[in-house]
Amino acid sequence: MHFPLSPCRHARQWLLPAALMALSATASAHIVFEQKQAAAGSYYKGALMVGHGCNGSATRAITVTIPEGVQGAHPQPKAGWQLEVRRAPLARPVQSHGKLMTEDVRTLRWFGGTLADAHFDEFVMLMKLPEQGGKLYFPVVQECENGTTEWTQVPAEGQTTRDLKSPAAELEVLPPAGHAHGHSH
Repeated sequence: MHFPLSPCRHARQWLLPAALMALSATASAHIVFEQKQAAAGSYYKGALMVGHGCNGSATRAITVTIPEGVQGAHPQPKAGWQLEVRRAPLARPVQSHGKLMTEDVRTLRWFGGTLADAHFDEFVMLMKLPEQGGKLYFPVVQECENGTTEWTQVPAEGQTTRDLKSPAAELEVLPPAGHAHGHSH
């Protein structure tokens, strides 16, 4: 015979799983790329997922630092947000479309909009990835109505982003076809 659960017992049945889900969401609530891998030398559409604000406060700006080796980063406009693109000199000039480039985009910033803490959104950019495989880290600064969170930590040798409290967004660049390993020396 089946007896319906009392409201109190029914609440307890769902309370522990809900609490565990909330705790696990907090523990892994970083700014990450939707697609965590891409081919070396390809044009990559990177969607950075922002899943929450800063300690309950709405997000007002997202600033992404583009790592060396990534070329021609272009931000996708977002309704209600403004864009700022900052260029800087390259450590080594590169050839691109028959021209010698001595500077490139190093910072993308979306600002002036509002993303409530209870909502999520994506901040999208298009870029050309380096020709060699390996991991790239994109430091992100999240400015909120009350406070700032710097997702800028890069793992040391032997660490992963899971070992860090505020890791930079990680992208694994897969080696070109025919290369067995993702290391370039």
